[in-house]
Amino acid sequence: MKTSEVFDGLLANLKVGDTATTVSSRRDEITKSLNKDFRSKDGDTAHKLMVGSYGRHTAIKGVSDLDMIYILPPSIRDDYASESGPRRVLERVRNDLKARYSNTDIRVDQCVVRVQFQSNAFKFEVQPAFANADGSFDYPDTATGSWKVTKPRAEIEATRACNGRTSTNMRHLARMARAWKNANGVGMGGLLIDTLVHRFFAQTNEYDSTGTGSFDLMVRDFFRFLMEEPDKDFYLALGSNQRVKVKARFQPKAKKAYNRCLQAITDEGKASANRKWREIFGRSLPLEAVVESARSFDNTEEFVEQKYPIDIRYTLTIDCTVTQNGWRPTSLREMLRASTLLLPNKGLDFTITACDVPDVYDVRWKVLNQGDEAERRNMIRGQIVEPNRANGRHESTSFRGKHLVECYAIQDGIVVARDRIDVPISATARNAT
Repeated sequence: MKTSEVFDGLLANLKVGDTATTVSSRRDEITKSLNKDFRSKDGDTAHKLMVGSYGRHTAIKGVSDLDMIYILPPSIRDDYASESGPRRVLERVRNDLKARYSNTDIRVDQCVVRVQFQSNAFKFEVQPAFANADGSFDYPDTATGSWKVTKPRAEIEATRACNGRTSTNMRHLARMARAWKNANGVGMGGLLIDTLVHRFFAQTNEYDSTGTGSFDLMVRDFFRFLMEEPDKDFYLALGSNQRVKVKARFQPKAKKAYNRCLQAITDEGKASANRKWREIFGRSLPLEAVVESARSFDNTEEFVEQKYPIDIRYTLTIDCTVTQNGWRPTSLREMLRASTLLLPNKGLDFTITACDVPDVYDVRWKVLNQGDEAERRNMIRGQIVEPNRANGRHESTSFRGKHLVECYAIQDGIVVARDRIDVPISATARNAT
């Protein structure tokens, strides 16, 4: 495939698409319910503003978190000026929405009212706020019992201006960056992504008018920009200059993406290039038709993207303890760093070694066998399965070749963190579990 065909296909697959209709419908129903109480108007859909990635038009297909501001009537501002005001206004919004959606999980979550729809796995975070003359909003914070300032309109305008200057490439790159972080488990929020994309275009005009035929070079340079960024606790958001927290280091995975870009660019036009682009951007990137294997086997591999919405917001790290009678237990990641291949008859205990997902979440695993021997024995596996040991998986060395294990943290029906580890098994490995 030509470079332009690769990226045209990727961008087409990243479009929000038909989801926009459902989002608009739910947004308007929420607004009607609030206007009925706060303004005594039936059927009124005014006084709302979509913010976040959706409001900046940088969201991608599968978007699950929808942020909206409900603009409160200025006449009631004094009624909620006391320390109890923030909680009272949020509880009022919650009660209004509970009356409209009686079977939906609706709760106050510090600064917003969270509406967790079961169908479509949508989560609306509704923030009641008072509009200020300078375009900012005062929003309630129950943690401090006070009203704080947010400036989403400035962020939307900065996105719009940069997008216009770059011939829509700002939003294209922001969407591709989201595909990368979702496919590779990079714990970054949408505002941080858009801020970094904005900063990238601020330091170069090389791609201000380029087409998809040069997007391979654009994403290469973007990942180089990311990997060379110094460690920071926060960035100043585009437009608003409000602090955006950096949850975890993104530079190591950006470096991996950069190196894959180099390989894909070198192999341009070959199937190997497409595979490298897919390693970067995930299954949204189209592949050329591949030649069917001459060997008959059941392709049982499942893909988490087909089972759950993906919105990576947190960091998850897995490792594997390799054991064998008479041998000291060893970390698989340490073996990989030392370029040591696994031998047969080894026990493998995959565990989560770090995870910053708050509150309760479910865990799923994927163990995929690859290579000629897995096909010959008809044991590809690759299903999305539950843990078989306290959120972990016990396996053993099996088929020679390259294999992989992935782990997913699922919260409210959405994959919010993921990690993978390669499992290289040497050519002398013959025994399977």
